[in-house]
Amino acid sequence: MGNTDLTEEWDVVIVGGGIVGAATLYKLQSRFPAKRVLLLEKESLLSDHQTGHNSGVIHSGIYYVPGSKKAITCAKGRKELVAFAKEHGVKHDVCGKIVVAMEEEELPRLQKIHQRGVANGIEDLRLITAEEIKAIEPYCSGIAGLWVGCTGIIDFRGATNKMAELALALNPSSQVRTGEEVLGTGQADGASAVRTNKGAYRAKCVIFCAGLQSDRLARADGVPVKEQIVGFRGDYYELTEKGKHKVRNLIYPVPDPRFPFLGVHFTRMTDGSTECGPNAVFTFKREGYGKTDFSLRDTWDALTYGGTWKLFFKNMSYGIDEYRRAFSKKLFLKTLRRLIPTLQMDDIKPGRAGVRAMLLGADGEMVDDFRIERKGDHIHVLNAPSPAATACLAIGEHIVEMAVEEGVLR
Repeated sequence: MGNTDLTEEWDVVIVGGGIVGAATLYKLQSRFPAKRVLLLEKESLLSDHQTGHNSGVIHSGIYYVPGSKKAITCAKGRKELVAFAKEHGVKHDVCGKIVVAMEEEELPRLQKIHQRGVANGIEDLRLITAEEIKAIEPYCSGIAGLWVGCTGIIDFRGATNKMAELALALNPSSQVRTGEEVLGTGQADGASAVRTNKGAYRAKCVIFCAGLQSDRLARADGVPVKEQIVGFRGDYYELTEKGKHKVRNLIYPVPDPRFPFLGVHFTRMTDGSTECGPNAVFTFKREGYGKTDFSLRDTWDALTYGGTWKLFFKNMSYGIDEYRRAFSKKLFLKTLRRLIPTLQMDDIKPGRAGVRAMLLGADGEMVDDFRIERKGDHIHVLNAPSPAATACLAIGEHIVEMAVEEGVLR
């Protein structure tokens, strides 16, 4: 890329306006208020993909392997996020949740989750009886459970916008620009060059927080990423006014370790609605939220990648069941009734959908932990699945520390 098109100079350019990008902007500007930072987001709004379509849950950190980046960052980030929400008026509620075992075979897995939570230092955590489940969620049936008092709900879109707002207040010379898609990066006169659909920029440092497009932008930047992002859509139902009283806060099943998702659960949202879901089905468009959305490029990339087929074959029966549920309200209701047996067809109505970016290895195994890598003066967030939204402030701080320690930011 030549330097004739470079019209603006910045200290740092951040690519991606989800909550991780916004948190990085906030942490960076807090530590270096004099630096001019530009955040670029291709959509017209911040947090318009994974952040704005997730379940809105403040995760505790009970599920993650002790000592992993997820475990450490989630617990730290959760506390910081709750404090941030309290200080800056972001809608949230630390209401707690229950994880419910419905069959004897699930009890050892419930015990293991409890042990992991204890190992991770999760507060307000205790095993509960069937009677205690009923006291917390009267319509829920289970033989044993786990109370997780530090889990909550939050408006992640509101949190994203507040982080960006506070960052820009620290340095009015910094900017957030929406509707601007990054098309390429390179080097020009010893500085990083970023080309978009609206202009071109020079920067001393570029940080990529690109979510569903993270692997593509990394490869375009010369990062040898062996894995590939594969999208999974999660469809939600919503409790109707008739059914809403049957769920007070958050109810989760015991996850099946054979599958890479937490299972269908109930979540009260900050707007007062209650969602049920999600399922998890392969999506034919990385940023497609409708059941029939299709992108030839995304489909080709996913279905010509060996890891996708290995994942399919390993989880064949699970995948078929998920697809059947995606198109059948009756089957979705049957799954929901495992937790709330009295739920009726008119207690639920179709809701929204989200797409999760999963970094998938050639062996068909999902990369479970967060992955952030540096290439020269560029930092790439290659894998930030759930609980990245909960952990966003800790992730942002880690990125800034990494940039400072490795001499990217001076």
